[in-house]
Amino acid sequence: MSTFNRLENKYVINQQQYEMIKSAFQNHMIPDQFTDGHSYLVSNIYYDTEDNMLIKKSVSKPVFKEKLRLRGYGKLNQDSMVFLEIKMKIEGSTGKRRTQLSIDDAEMLIKYQQLPDLKPYHHLQVLKEILYLIKKYPLKPALFLSYEREAFYENNNSDLRITFDHDIITRRYDFDITKRDEGTPMIDNTHYIMEIKTNHNLPMWLTEV
Repeated sequence: MSTFNRLENKYVINQQQYEMIKSAFQNHMIPDQFTDGHSYLVSNIYYDTEDNMLIKKSVSKPVFKEKLRLRGYGKLNQDSMVFLEIKMKIEGSTGKRRTQLSIDDAEMLIKYQQLPDLKPYHHLQVLKEILYLIKKYPLKPALFLSYEREAFYENNNSDLRITFDHDIITRRYDFDITKRDEGTPMIDNTHYIMEIKTNHNLPMWLTEV
């Protein structure tokens, strides 16, 4: 996905708000293929420079910003396939470029700045863009972030996506994406991070909610 016309807005909501918003979904939203009545695990490694230049730039709200992350879904082991992705934001609109690869290939690419042996599931152009980025900024693992996610799409409109993340765990050590057990809760378990993602204006029913 390489579009730049996607808007993403995040909100911290409590349990009562979560239940109210989900009840409003009944005639409008359906769960994605991974949710199906329960949440699923998402694990990430974010990369930055030794002096945390990317996150410092990000919080200064520049016109353009970018970041690199490794993302996996479900319970992971060393043989799992993951996604290495560049996420960019230009004046509030978000774009994402990503490729599937193995955990070992991702670690080798970051650590030694070498492209993996090409496989059918690789996206060569994205791999080259990632290689350029890690040469531009000497990047290293900086943050582990993991959470349970529920995701929903609007009926007959996959452009509108709403996610709820909870049980959010983070750590700045032991950057093994397969390890979920260690870390510090980001927020208490009575709250959620809700994110609304869309390529278009919000529908009226959601604006009213």
